[in-house]
Amino acid sequence: MGVLHRRQTNLAGINVAVLSEEELRRLVKEILDEKIHGISFSPYVEGQGPGTQIGEAQIRERLAFIQDNTHWIRTFSCSEGNELIPAIAKEAGLGTMVGVWLDGNREQNEIELANAIELANSGYVDILGVGNEVLLRGDLSEDELIDYVNRAKDAVSGVPVGYVDAYFEFAVHPRVTEACDVILANCYPFWEGCQADYALLYMKEMYRLAVNVANGKKVIVSETGWPNIGTAEGGAVPSFENAIKYFVDTHLWAEEDEVEVFWFSSFDETWKVDAEGDVGAYWGLWDKDGNPKYV
Repeated sequence: MGVLHRRQTNLAGINVAVLSEEELRRLVKEILDEKIHGISFSPYVEGQGPGTQIGEAQIRERLAFIQDNTHWIRTFSCSEGNELIPAIAKEAGLGTMVGVWLDGNREQNEIELANAIELANSGYVDILGVGNEVLLRGDLSEDELIDYVNRAKDAVSGVPVGYVDAYFEFAVHPRVTEACDVILANCYPFWEGCQADYALLYMKEMYRLAVNVANGKKVIVSETGWPNIGTAEGGAVPSFENAIKYFVDTHLWAEEDEVEVFWFSSFDETWKVDAEGDVGAYWGLWDKDGNPKYV
């Protein structure tokens, strides 16, 4: 399974709360220069989103913005051109957590699963994530989801298979947890209205809850992040300061406790506004044009 890449410099003991904006920006640059563990990657540009057919040239162009700053990428789909991403990422020396998008469209689910199995058996997949927040959205039953996970496990060899969902779903659905080789837990203090000052503490509790129900299986934080613009979610306020501090705090904690974390996300993506409101467009470490936001 994945290897946690340790930093060469020691940043333990840094109090992020007292750093100036200039100091925070320098620290983000240092972290990105030495590479974060992983990041969510969608190759869409402005005006695109799920349903858009993506080509190899665009994938290479978008990946070039981030590939020198991360050890792993995480994808969300194995269709509409997204199935090209893992091989291109491997060329760049990246680890791949490859996502199988599942929802109520059973015919499309079969395409996703078949493509993912082919990619895994071709050596382009390091971790396979079968489904993303399917239970949280209510798109499939528990039995249906477990069937997809088991079919993937039966069809691939040497590739850990898991399922991605909010951390608490693994406590609510122990049969799903049991079916997984690895627990892929999304942990978002922002979406639960946590004030930024307490976000890291809350994130640690989310992670520990998943660990407590994992029965000794590896738990990976498959998504976490903080938007820099948009409407507040309870006590959670989008801002440059809150976003940059949460990024640095989360990274330093992950380093210290040897937790594998995939940041959400690579780029700002306007299409997400439809599902998440105005904050949906502002989760990237890079803006929609590929400019780093916090360096």
